[in-house]
Amino acid sequence: MQTNFYIDAFNLYYGSLKGTRDRWLDLDALFRLVFPTNEINRIRYFTAIVEARPPDLRQPAHQQAYLRALQTLPSLSIHYGQYKTRAVRLPLAKPPASGPKVAHVLRTEEKGSDVNLASHLLLDAFRGDCETAIVVSNDADLKAPIEIAKTELGIRVGVLNPHPPERRSLDLQPTFFKQLRRGPITASQFPPVLRDAHGVIRKPPSW
Repeated sequence: MQTNFYIDAFNLYYGSLKGTRDRWLDLDALFRLVFPTNEINRIRYFTAIVEARPPDLRQPAHQQAYLRALQTLPSLSIHYGQYKTRAVRLPLAKPPASGPKVAHVLRTEEKGSDVNLASHLLLDAFRGDCETAIVVSNDADLKAPIEIAKTELGIRVGVLNPHPPERRSLDLQPTFFKQLRRGPITASQFPPVLRDAHGVIRKPPSW
């Protein structure tokens, strides 16, 4: 069954990878392990370039190493949104009896990735590029494109949930659902050292 995979990188990272030693994840190997009877047609990875911010100023270098590793996978393409940071005034959770009740904070949000994912999902379905589409996300904002691809464009749409089962979004109503678990993630890591046309790619030490 010819299958396309659509990965919400932000959702995958915060749902399954942040703070683990499994961030050097080979997505092709993962999907072959979790969906052994599906034929991988293409893997679309939706992300945004991070900025160097405390406490970890190495994040951009680590991300670039990982993106290079992903680009060694022939079936994978990377689609970029962007991060936007702005100052906002927010109320304090526990304001003091006297003094300021609000604080100025920097809020960073990823913009564009969910729209890009939805657009490519619908375009691929319209073109008949796959028989099955699998969305790796738990984002309720993807409810409409999943429903349209399923009911109007006639393809099977699955959701692979990267968040804990109790946090699964019930707004998403795919053709089928699967929970992403730790075992396949741990078993689907890139080798510590890879090569591409530009030279050696090394797994970040903290990963």
